[in-house]
Amino acid sequence: MMRRGLAAAAAAFCATIAGAAVAQTNIPSPTLDAVRARGNLNCGIHTGVAGFALPDSRGEWQGMDVDLCRGLAAAIFNDPSKVRFIPLSSSTRFTALGSGEIDVLFRTSTQTMLRDTTLGLRHVTTYFFDGHGFMVRANAGVTRVRDMADATICLIQGTTNEQVTADYFRSVNVRFQPVVFERTDQAQAALVAGRCDSFGTDASQLAGVRSSMPNPREWTILPERFSKEPYGAYIRRGDDNWYDIVRWYTTAVIEAEEQGITRANAEEMRRTSTNPNTRRLLGVTPELGQSLKLDPAWAYNVIRAIGNYGELYERTMGENTPVALPRGPNNLHTNGGLIYALPMR
Repeated sequence: MMRRGLAAAAAAFCATIAGAAVAQTNIPSPTLDAVRARGNLNCGIHTGVAGFALPDSRGEWQGMDVDLCRGLAAAIFNDPSKVRFIPLSSSTRFTALGSGEIDVLFRTSTQTMLRDTTLGLRHVTTYFFDGHGFMVRANAGVTRVRDMADATICLIQGTTNEQVTADYFRSVNVRFQPVVFERTDQAQAALVAGRCDSFGTDASQLAGVRSSMPNPREWTILPERFSKEPYGAYIRRGDDNWYDIVRWYTTAVIEAEEQGITRANAEEMRRTSTNPNTRRLLGVTPELGQSLKLDPAWAYNVIRAIGNYGELYERTMGENTPVALPRGPNNLHTNGGLIYALPMR
């Protein structure tokens, strides 16, 4: 009798959980509904920094954040072109997201506690790890940041870099003079013109800026790092399905590299693989897409559009690009990095 009672209770509990899960999946996503009704994704990106978001000679946006926007459009529409890029400064990016001007922000945006808890926004999941650094002229005779007493330093308004720089110089009791700009290109021009002795921002962005200098060899990025700067997409709070889509979309790009799925072999692997994880990711079995209210082939469409994380990195800032930034912490965890896909099952 006791066993039958326990079994009945367990069955009732499972039914309750299953019913709750079904109810959860039926909750509409205002953002996804708006994107589908509009016919395109509004994606916030940088105003211009090589490696992440910069127009090419034809005026077409290129870079890691740009391709992440295209990939998300492919997940939703099976068409990476159905995206509208909206360049935003550091000081306007979160306001634009909160007001509904954009659907998602892929814009070199550090995930911090106060941003996540006070802006009415949610950071989603980390796709890039960086740290604050400083760039100086190679002939300046500066080998460490502590030597830059009374230096004039270019900074970007509305970034974590303002606070990181102030905190560091205060901690070593060294004075400096900040010169604050709204956009990276303005700070770059001031640095070249000699208005600043140094530029302080995340090391990846310094590498991007240096690559677009008239003579990159005239500039050096000092080796010290003064902060943790994990970049993640941001969305508005209160839309759980949209959060799930952006989170697991980003994870799928990483998972594809972990499984060795590329743009070139995705079609063959979808057709021939017997690996259950591969079959789930590529939509041969439909449960991942169903859980997100997307086509079963959503991740396959993404990989065919932009490739896996390694392909994305090498194409936008790898050693064969002008940025030439070593992967370092942005290697897969199996190669000594921090990039790690959560289990997609």
